[in-house]
Amino acid sequence: LPQLGPHLPPRLTQQPWHLLYCTGRDGFSLRTLYRCGGKTGSPALLLIRDTEAQAFGAFSATTIRCSNGFYGTRENFLFSFSPDLKVFRWTGRNNFFMKGDVDLLMVGGGSGRFGLWLDGYLHHGGSHPCETFDNETLSSRGEFCVQDLEVWGLA
Repeated sequence: LPQLGPHLPPRLTQQPWHLLYCTGRDGFSLRTLYRCGGKTGSPALLLIRDTEAQAFGAFSATTIRCSNGFYGTRENFLFSFSPDLKVFRWTGRNNFFMKGDVDLLMVGGGSGRFGLWLDGYLHHGGSHPCETFDNETLSSRGEFCVQDLEVWGLA
């Protein structure tokens, strides 16, 4: 989390972050992730470590939740630590920031490709370059298996 500090919106840099959800404690379930997601409208940091020991994730300016359409703001971004932090910000090309239902969480999109996606069991996911963030593939391969996943939010 400390490395991401400078990349967060200025209003959040002095705020205390708390672990809201982690697979080690809460199990592997997107439904549970939504339930533990924190106060509505509160920002969230999604951190993933895959079975290849890659670490990456997404910052959402609002709560990660179930939705019919895309939500989020231009403050949303994707990031990876491989081995150094890289941050992929909004390009302005579309507003496909985030969308989720019980079977799929998607971050970033365009032309049928998602910057980051996770299945409903939080076991499998994928990452591809997308128009929203013009990101690199966050994982070492296009698809990955989740080792650990955490969601951090403000108190």
